[in-house]
Amino acid sequence: MIDLAKRLARKVPQVTLFFWIIKLLNTALGESTSDYLVNTFNPYLVVVVGFIGFIAILLVQFNTKRYIPWVYWLTIVMVAVFGTMAADVIHVALGVPYVVSTLVFAVLLAIILILWRSTEKTLSIHSITTSRRELFYWMTVSATFALGTAAGDVMAYTAGLGFFSAGLLFIAIFAIPVIGYKFFNMNSIFAFWFAYIITRPIGASFADWTGKPISAGGLGFGDGPVAGVLALLIIILVGFLSVSHDDVDTDRGSYKRASDR
Repeated sequence: MIDLAKRLARKVPQVTLFFWIIKLLNTALGESTSDYLVNTFNPYLVVVVGFIGFIAILLVQFNTKRYIPWVYWLTIVMVAVFGTMAADVIHVALGVPYVVSTLVFAVLLAIILILWRSTEKTLSIHSITTSRRELFYWMTVSATFALGTAAGDVMAYTAGLGFFSAGLLFIAIFAIPVIGYKFFNMNSIFAFWFAYIITRPIGASFADWTGKPISAGGLGFGDGPVAGVLALLIIILVGFLSVSHDDVDTDRGSYKRASDR
């Protein structure tokens, strides 16, 4: 009963194939949505509204008693959207080079992880059962999105690889923790956060590749339409998980029996 109560108290999903698929879709959605809004409306107003939306859904997430798929993934969407805006504002409005912002976000992420590890003695997402651990979790997630955005821009723009080539490069890098964990006994927590960071530039690179004009190295479908398709796919997958509970626990029967009481 104690173990089951702990599982139900967790505020994050189990790491399954669905988790990585939706995470990648979210990273792409964050990029395309941010670019569409900033280029369509007043960018300063959009950033302010994005920040308000991010804080609002984060408060909802913190006030839930357990993992709720639509709340959790909507929070991830807002982290992706606002994280992209923040990284872009630092470069466009403040003139900070992508390489510098990448280094700054990398240092910030390292500081957060060190504080989390020293305070809670673990970085495992399976231990997100307290408010303080959840706070560290969302700080880390936010930093990974900002870092991934900046790193993707470094490869696409500064290094001159373009969107598609940058995306392929990050897919190759993503394979490192996957292969390392599966075949070379890489630490599972390190492998998870390594892969988690890399999913951001993968999604962003392919979102830009499909949405940006042909003259800019994209396919020209437009940021708005790309964001719409991605949002629809995410809604379908999150809806499925809300019904199936496939990302709640491997012991789905126990979960369903407990949640029905």
